[in-house]
Amino acid sequence: MWFKHLHLYRLHGAPEMPPEALEQALADQASQPLGGTQARRLGWCAPAGRLGSGHYLHELQGHRLLSALRQERLLPASVVREEVEEQVSDIESREGRKLTRKEKTAIKEQVTETLLPQAFIRSQKIDLWWDTRRNLIGINASSRTRAEDVLDLLRETLGSLKVTPLATQALPIRAMTTWLGDPESRPSDLELGDQVELKAKGDDGVLRARQVDLDSDEIQQLLASGRQASKLAVNLAGRLRFILHDDLALKSLRFSDALIEEADHAEDGDDALVRLETDFILMAQALSDDITRLIEWLGGEAETGRDSFPA
Repeated sequence: MWFKHLHLYRLHGAPEMPPEALEQALADQASQPLGGTQARRLGWCAPAGRLGSGHYLHELQGHRLLSALRQERLLPASVVREEVEEQVSDIESREGRKLTRKEKTAIKEQVTETLLPQAFIRSQKIDLWWDTRRNLIGINASSRTRAEDVLDLLRETLGSLKVTPLATQALPIRAMTTWLGDPESRPSDLELGDQVELKAKGDDGVLRARQVDLDSDEIQQLLASGRQASKLAVNLAGRLRFILHDDLALKSLRFSDALIEEADHAEDGDDALVRLETDFILMAQALSDDITRLIEWLGGEAETGRDSFPA
């Protein structure tokens, strides 16, 4: 249940929808098996799987848990290319002429449509946390593209959803660079980890370092040369560790042993569904508190333009 990554979004004028109505709306957009020629599909699934008795929504103390299932057929480009080349070669030999680009494209489309039903299907569950009290959404996805796909599904489900990526007054890249270069600037309950990514202002590329002392002279010399921290491993109050990215994404989340032990020792009566909900609420409360603290460290939340929201 514990999230590994987090892309954060601010809701503006969140739609009023009671849990019962939201449950039905999610069920109406539930995941369905891929059709024979469908390349991919996204729909809602039960966060607890079969244990949840088909419930698409879990809500506890103002925190909502939803899950989307992304299905995608894996059809290697090399397989398509090989079949296309073989068919093109046969036709050109038989007709004694070179095929046009348009004809080759048509063959490629036909080959893809023929091979798709035979392709393996990869399924990926993407969890969404909705803090209804703070009007905040966090999506457990490895990339922002995947997160945006789930937001599009939620927008379609609700009929309207006005969100923007969470933004702060201080740009994360500037704050991370300052924390890295000046220990006195670091908040009292923030500790640096042992990973960093440093970007150059010119064309010198990106330097990545793991398992290093971030207060070392080597790191300080790189900062003095004009490099900036675009990713930085941080530890918040000993409870949450992650890699902070320059777009405010939190990657490689790791929750403290104390929090995991609290979840392990909670009374669940060996009920897997109760266990999932216990893990979720403990995680959601920790994330909510620590994200609030992070926003404060970054100068507070930035105002965002509201004229460009998708409806």
